[in-house]
Amino acid sequence: MYNRRMTAEQNSPGEPARTLRLLWRASIAADGPRRGPRPKISVDAVVRASVALADEEGIGSVTMRAVADRIGVGVMTLYGYVPGRDELLGLMIDQVATEGARPPHTGTMRERLVAVADEQFAECRRHPWIVDARLPRPWIGPGGSDRYEWQLAAVDGEGFDDITMDQIITAVVAYVNGAARHWAGEQERMGLAESDLEWWTSTAAVLDEVMADSHYPISGRVGQAAGESYGLGDAERSYRFGRDALIRGIEQLRSAR
Repeated sequence: MYNRRMTAEQNSPGEPARTLRLLWRASIAADGPRRGPRPKISVDAVVRASVALADEEGIGSVTMRAVADRIGVGVMTLYGYVPGRDELLGLMIDQVATEGARPPHTGTMRERLVAVADEQFAECRRHPWIVDARLPRPWIGPGGSDRYEWQLAAVDGEGFDDITMDQIITAVVAYVNGAARHWAGEQERMGLAESDLEWWTSTAAVLDEVMADSHYPISGRVGQAAGESYGLGDAERSYRFGRDALIRGIEQLRSAR
């Protein structure tokens, strides 16, 4: 989760141009042979270590000092590679964006948008911290740019104007991120020592007492049906329901146009 103690690091005054060059480092030619001693580490190594740390301990654990300790260098040495935590998070997010399988789109618009949503959901499942890695403004790197191009291609040629195309992808991604938070919470709950059935058993008597006067006839009926079907929740099922409902709405928007 987001750690407010990181505010000083997160607001580091890194130069935007330098960070963009870091993001696009594989595409920008070196300025010539480096002089002096050979670097101890690389930006790639810093990013890999940071992603691994976030995967293991959450995004709040990613500080410049923690990453430096993990790599085995001094924190001031690390600042020589990455200007600050904001910039590091941008590099991490862009690196993660390169992992997804994004084959050329085929099939109907519905099928293409399902592929877009499922790819985003799979990323969030691999790296649950990604939905909590908030930045004041996004850094535009090759990973995110390639993915955005692929996402837009899912609705290109369907009769939408450019702004609507952007809004569709924004809506799909925002929904998926919310569903991923729900999924992450479910995973945490599954790791608890007390099972859902044990929790219901321990709370049933009190709930029966305080809800006995039926102030909640609708939620009581629906909650009982849902509880019998999937307990406290089924994040995968909820994700698919919301995904399909959203895409049906987008199809209706296309028809209206």
